[in-house]
Amino acid sequence: MGGVRELAVSFVVPGPCGVAVRDRLKHLTPQDERVLRAVGAHQGALASGDLKARCADGLGHGADTWAARKRELTARSSSRIAGAITKATHDQWALARRCQAAHVQSLEAGIRTLRHRLSLPVGEKGTKRAAGGYRSKGEWFRKSRRLAALEDRYSAAVADWQAGRVRVVRGGKRLLNTRHHLTRARLTEDQWRQRWEAERWFIAADGESGKRFGNETVRVAPDGEVSIRLPAPLAHLANTKHGRYTLTSTVAFAHRGAEWADRVEAHRAVAYRVHLDTGRGRWYLTASWQRPAVKTVPLETARARGMIGVDTNADHFAAYRLDRHGNPVGGPHRFGYDLSGSAGHRDAQIRHALTRLINWAKSVGVAAIGIEDLDFAPEKTREKHGRRKRFRQLVSGIPTGKLKARLVSMAAEHGLSIVAVDPAYTSLWGAQHWQKPLTTPHCTMSRHDAAGIAIGRRALGHPVRRRTAPPPHDRSDRAGHRTVQAGPGAPGREGTRPPTTDRPPGGPSPSGTRTREPSASNTVRDAPSTQQWVQDSLMRTG
Repeated sequence: MGGVRELAVSFVVPGPCGVAVRDRLKHLTPQDERVLRAVGAHQGALASGDLKARCADGLGHGADTWAARKRELTARSSSRIAGAITKATHDQWALARRCQAAHVQSLEAGIRTLRHRLSLPVGEKGTKRAAGGYRSKGEWFRKSRRLAALEDRYSAAVADWQAGRVRVVRGGKRLLNTRHHLTRARLTEDQWRQRWEAERWFIAADGESGKRFGNETVRVAPDGEVSIRLPAPLAHLANTKHGRYTLTSTVAFAHRGAEWADRVEAHRAVAYRVHLDTGRGRWYLTASWQRPAVKTVPLETARARGMIGVDTNADHFAAYRLDRHGNPVGGPHRFGYDLSGSAGHRDAQIRHALTRLINWAKSVGVAAIGIEDLDFAPEKTREKHGRRKRFRQLVSGIPTGKLKARLVSMAAEHGLSIVAVDPAYTSLWGAQHWQKPLTTPHCTMSRHDAAGIAIGRRALGHPVRRRTAPPPHDRSDRAGHRTVQAGPGAPGREGTRPPTTDRPPGGPSPSGTRTREPSASNTVRDAPSTQQWVQDSLMRTG
């Protein structure tokens, strides 16, 4: 087939190397809340000033400037708090640089598409590989103005990138813009101000192995007691020795609590973060730590017990189980979810769908799940899809990055491996080779179900097509087995098979009545061993 791009090799996705658990700080006294607010506001101001200094340094940042910033912060807090603030600053600046590079690439793609379409005559039709000209002179004129606007944005973005300038908002740009749309957000000015201040607070501490309970700044004892080392200007608020404040609330991590307790008792590093949910008026403590890198299982081991192919769609997962030879087993399974509403609702829907998928995978006994290695970054531009606004919204609504990360972490907890495959042509070839043969009066196959089979076969190392080539030489299998669905030793491999769907372009469709089953011989010498011989009565003579 001409024009088909080369497919990437399938691989086993590495498991997660970080763990985070959260618990609520209940029954805090008014004094506890006042201390937490004072610590968060003080250290948040230090973090804001440090981020401003880091952005001013730009590409001239080095070890000397970092040491100077840390010394200045240490005098107003402590050495460990200064280290946590500068580390968070560097991470935020690096994230802003990566986002800036992605923005430049997106502008380049849009400019390239607009220049191509503007160079074509008005009304010229496009192809599957490239878009055509614009429909009218008015649209051509509007797109020419958009090209000028994108080129201006591109020049400004490239100038910022070369100069090392980034634009970062502590608290989030979205929340900052919400200040101008309080009615639409259903917030009062005081409510917005509380959220804004809480988002800019900084109550966090990095773990330190060898120190008591794994953290010297925010310390959580095995019995759940929480104490915080106060910065120097707030040392007068301490209620215990060594400038520490002990909260009246205790924590008990229900999820991974035993793993956390083992680390704390062994004085291994655990990082903590305290934050306030202003919508609920609740304080939370998040504990996180790193696990040693676990080597992923070999690809052949993941394929040993079959595979479940999963096709990701805008409202459901379409999953199909396949054995190790690539044969579909059972019927299609669909796990629906609703991606409308708030971010919390969408996240809960994804978690619920993935939980049902993983439970089904465990019940059927497979060792791996095959998914597409999706990346819709180049597919979301309005220049590429033009007026197909609904399709762009559909693609943008699929949380591919978050979905993949959550599936990997959840599957690792149940001993399942994730095999990522190239997503090219899975829907097209799945519908071509699998949708019609597996459709029965009692089971309707959709295009997405067939794509799940194609993904599973690609993860198993088989081609999507059901047959490789016609039998060589004659109808026997002396040159090797004819199909890619079973090995030579698999029982029943010569049984009844569904009719083939392969045919030359423009040729007639194959008959649906063929069974392609080996027929028994009529001779006594090669009769099947299952044939029963019956002795007839003696013939009457005379």
